[in-house]
Amino acid sequence: MSFDPSLLHNNGHGGFANGTSLGVRETGVVEKLLASYGFIQCSERQARLFFHCSQYNGNLQELKIGDDVEFEVSSDRRTGKPIAVKLVKIKAEMLPEERISGQVVSAIPSHLDGKSAPGQVPTGSVCYERNGEVFYLTYTPEDIEGNVTLDTGDKVCFYMETNKHTGAVSAHNIVLVKKKQSRCQGVVCATKEAFGFIERGDVVKEIFFHYSEFKGDLEALQAGDDVEFTIKERNGKEVATDVRLLPQGTVIFEDISIETFEGTVAKVIPKAPTKNQNDPLPGRISARINFTDKELLFGEKDTKSKVTLLEGDHVQFNISTDRRDKLERATNIDILPDTFHFTKETREMDMLSAQRNHAVRIKKLPKGTVSFHTQSELCFVGVVEKEAYNSLLSAPPFWIYGECCEIAYEDSGVKSTLPYYIKDLEGGAYPQLGDKVEFSISEVKRTGQQSAVSLRILNRAVGTKRLLGYIATLKDNFGFIETANHDQEIFFHYSEVCGDVDNMDLGDTVEYTLSKGKGNKISAEKVTKVAAVNGVGEDVSNTMFLGKVVRPLRSVDPSQTDYQGLIEITEEGASKGQSYPFGIVGMANKGDCLQKGEMVKFQLCTVTQTGQKMACNIVPQRRALVECVKDQVNLIMQEIGESKKLFFHVKEVQDGLELQAGDEVEFSVILNQRTGKCSACNVRRVSEGPKPVATPRPDRLVNRLKSITLDDTNAPRLVIIRQPRGPDNSKGFNVERKSRQPGVTD
Repeated sequence: MSFDPSLLHNNGHGGFANGTSLGVRETGVVEKLLASYGFIQCSERQARLFFHCSQYNGNLQELKIGDDVEFEVSSDRRTGKPIAVKLVKIKAEMLPEERISGQVVSAIPSHLDGKSAPGQVPTGSVCYERNGEVFYLTYTPEDIEGNVTLDTGDKVCFYMETNKHTGAVSAHNIVLVKKKQSRCQGVVCATKEAFGFIERGDVVKEIFFHYSEFKGDLEALQAGDDVEFTIKERNGKEVATDVRLLPQGTVIFEDISIETFEGTVAKVIPKAPTKNQNDPLPGRISARINFTDKELLFGEKDTKSKVTLLEGDHVQFNISTDRRDKLERATNIDILPDTFHFTKETREMDMLSAQRNHAVRIKKLPKGTVSFHTQSELCFVGVVEKEAYNSLLSAPPFWIYGECCEIAYEDSGVKSTLPYYIKDLEGGAYPQLGDKVEFSISEVKRTGQQSAVSLRILNRAVGTKRLLGYIATLKDNFGFIETANHDQEIFFHYSEVCGDVDNMDLGDTVEYTLSKGKGNKISAEKVTKVAAVNGVGEDVSNTMFLGKVVRPLRSVDPSQTDYQGLIEITEEGASKGQSYPFGIVGMANKGDCLQKGEMVKFQLCTVTQTGQKMACNIVPQRRALVECVKDQVNLIMQEIGESKKLFFHVKEVQDGLELQAGDEVEFSVILNQRTGKCSACNVRRVSEGPKPVATPRPDRLVNRLKSITLDDTNAPRLVIIRQPRGPDNSKGFNVERKSRQPGVTD
C-alpha cells in the first residue's frame, strides 16, 4: 500500500493550517505504529504523543517501532491535546562496536546490588580515555557479564549503548580484565637521601618509593622494616605509594624446613667476585633428598658459623623455600665435625691471640688441649743471683711479665743460670738475693727457651734484712706498718707494695725492708703480704680484764707522740690501776676505733721478742641511747660517758630492727681513713626506750573548754540523730564474742 503525502497533509492535522504548532523540535522513539497513526515516546520528557501517518516525511514503509524520530509538537484543533507533527526519521548514531578498555570509577554499592528501591535501578560508573579526554559512562548490574563483582579500580572492557528512550549512552557487556591490586607488603631493602626501594613480598622484585609517600616518622624508617604500600603507574613505571610501617615480622619471604639435611659442598663462593657476576647465590651443595639427587644454591648469608667453606666439605643445612617463586636454597649451613677427616688440608693447634696471621676454619678444642710449654717432672734447687728490684716497684702487669730474675743451679755437675718471672712464684713471699729456692724447668715448644717455674723459697739468705710487720693504717696512696714489737709504725707508699693493694686489710701480716729516703726518713720497701713465716708467738692468758682506754692509737689521735695505745685496769683486784699497751694486732676487730675513756674487756699476752706484756683481744663495751631518728636514713646516738654524738646508717642495725629515740644500743666505732671522722657500726639494741606519752592539751584550749556553757546557743554541741543499733535491731550487741579457729564454722 502506498500513500500520497500531498493528500495526507490536508486531513485536518496540519502543522500550520489546520492546527497550532509550537515550532520546537523534539526527539523520541516510535512506541506504537498502526495503519494510519501511531504513538511516540518523548526522549527529553515523560510524555506519549499521538501522530498521524500523514505527518511523517518519508517512506512510511521504512518506519518501524523503535526508530528514532524528530518532530514538532502541536495541538489537535478539536480536542486541544498535544500531538506530534512533521516527523522526520533520525539516522541512528554509529557507536563503535569494538570493546573499549576502561576502569571502574564507582562500583555499585554492595548493599544496593539487586536490592534498590522500587522504580530505581542501582548504577555504577566506568571511565575510558579518548584522545587525551576522559569520558564517564554508567552501568547497571545487568550490564556485567559473568558472576563477578566489580570494585572501584578494577580494569574492564565493554561496549557502549545508547538508550533510545532517553538518548543516554551507557556501558554494557562489561567484562572484568584485571582486579584492582590490593595493598602489597614488603621489606625496605635500601634507603637513599630522598627515596628508597622495597623488596616486594608477592613477587621477586624491588619497587621504588619516594619519601613523600611514607606515612609515618621518616627518621625511624630504616632498612629491614616491614611495610605495606599501594602500587601505581607513573611515567610508565610502577612505584609504591601510601607506604606505611607494619609490625616487625609481618612479612615472611621464605619457609625454612625443620628437618636438617646433609650434603657436600660442590662449589664455593668466590672470594673476589668478578664484575660480570650478578648471581646472589653462587654457591652449590650436592645432597640426596627424598631419594633424589639435588643441587641447592646458597649465598654468603646462609652459612651459620661464617666459617670458610671448601669444596668437598661435609655440611648440614636446612632448606629454605621462597614463597614468591618456590625457589629452594640451602641455609643455616654448618660444617660437620668429621669433615676434617676427609679433606687433605693441614690443621694446626693454637690459642687465640692478637697475631696478624689469618686463621680460618677454626674448631674449638677442650680446655687444656693446647699447651705452649713442657714442664719437667723433676725439681731443682738453686740460689737467687739477680733480683728484679725495679719490676717489683712497678704496677702490674710490668712486674709480672717485665724484668726477669735469675737463679744459679747445678745439674749433673754443670753449673747454669735460669731466668724466672714473678708470675711463676708459689706462695706470697718474694725471693731476695741469695735466697735458696726450689723450682721446675719449663721449656717453650716453639723456641726452646727455658725458665724456672713453680718457685718456692726454702731458706732465706743470711744477712737479709727482711722484717715482719702488720698493716696499721691505710690511706689513699700510703699507709703505716706496725713493727713486730708492736711499739712503732713505719711509713710505706703504695708504689712499694708487691701485689695488689686492694687485697690488703688492717692487721694483715707483711714482709718488708727498711730504707732511708729524703731527710733520712725511714720507710718500708718491697712490702709483701705473707703468712707469718716464723710466727709471732704471743702467750695469751685466759683471764679477762675490765679496763678503760687511757691513750688511743696514734691513728686515732695523730697529735700524740707514742704509737701504742694504753689501757688501765679498772676492776677491783690486785691488778687495779695497772696499765698495758696495745697495738693494731691486739684489737679483736681491726677496724674498730677505740676512743679515750672507753670501757673495754681484754686479755694479756707476752711478746716473744721483748717479753713485754700487752693487751690483746680487746673488745669495747659501748652502750648509748638513740637520740633521734631522721627519715630512717641515718641515726644519731649519744654516748653515756662523754656525751659525744655519733652518726650511723640504718643498715648498720642488726636483726633488721627499727630503732626509736631512747632505745639503748651496743655498737662499734670505725674511723674513716679519708675524712678522719668516726661513725658507729654493728648496732644492736639492748633494751627499748620509754614509750612516747601523749602531749597534754595546751592551757589555752583547756581554758576555752571550761568557758563554754550548755546554755550558750552559739556554742558547738553534739546532737545524736539516731541511737546505735545492733545487727538484731537491739540496743548494742547481745551476741557473746568468742574465739574461733580458722576454717571452722558453727
